[in-house]
Amino acid sequence: MVQMELSNLTTEQRNQNSMNLDRMSTLEILKTINDEDKKVANAVNAVIPKIDIAVEHIYKALGGGGRLFYVGAGTSGRLGVIDASECPPTFMTPPEMVQTVMAGGNGAFFNAVEGSEDSEEQGLADLKGKSFTKYDVVIGITASGRTPYPIGALKYAREIGAYTVSLSCNKDSLISSYADCDIEVVVGPEVLTGSTRMKSATAHKMILNMISTTTMIKLGKVHQNLMVDVHASNYKLRERAKRNIMEITNVSYEKAEEVLNETNNEVKPAIVMIEAGVSVQDAKKAIEHSDGYVREAIDYFS
Repeated sequence: MVQMELSNLTTEQRNQNSMNLDRMSTLEILKTINDEDKKVANAVNAVIPKIDIAVEHIYKALGGGGRLFYVGAGTSGRLGVIDASECPPTFMTPPEMVQTVMAGGNGAFFNAVEGSEDSEEQGLADLKGKSFTKYDVVIGITASGRTPYPIGALKYAREIGAYTVSLSCNKDSLISSYADCDIEVVVGPEVLTGSTRMKSATAHKMILNMISTTTMIKLGKVHQNLMVDVHASNYKLRERAKRNIMEITNVSYEKAEEVLNETNNEVKPAIVMIEAGVSVQDAKKAIEHSDGYVREAIDYFS
């Protein structure tokens, strides 16, 4: 029965464009992979309305103090770890705001833990172990759409009234039936049959990028198209912070550095200080008053 279910999945079908993969030249293999990869963006484009719905709910949840959890096994879990781990340095979010629950634990990121994906109960227990509440949001990631681990997590989340999102690569995925918002990005059969670390994973990476970045923009973490909540914790990020201040306020490098030092490397108050001509204390108060939105903080003094 399981074999029949798998064989019917688009992600498990043989790609007619790569049937002679083992007889192709290096250049032919590379071109075949690239031709298939070109299809991914169009597949993602087709599900943007669903991504929009997910982002609106995630934005409201995070704005109200909730958290976002990615749940997955294998490559799906790794994609969640990558996206979640980039949020603190890019948007200066607390580590607990965006988290990943991965089958087999954190160690499975580097070394596959065989069989860890096969338990709904473990997915439920691992999410519950994060003190998950109805105010949080969970995204279950599975290319096949039938992986028990994230399905168990979504079942639990729905039971307690939390918003649930599924991210799969097959139409009418099993996991979709447990999601308030089902995102089914159908990229077609893989070049290497069943190797969903390829097109399927690329599509999911693109969508996770879209979800986290758009949510953070809506939360005021971006001004124009610049990162203004960047955690300037090393040389590269401090230099980026100075460039962003210079771009927005048209001050010199020296002035940007001076004001950034005053704010203890926080970009938002530095911008408000320069644009509104106020002290660091007043700038921070205005940012707090405007819920972190730079434009509104500057307008506060007009």
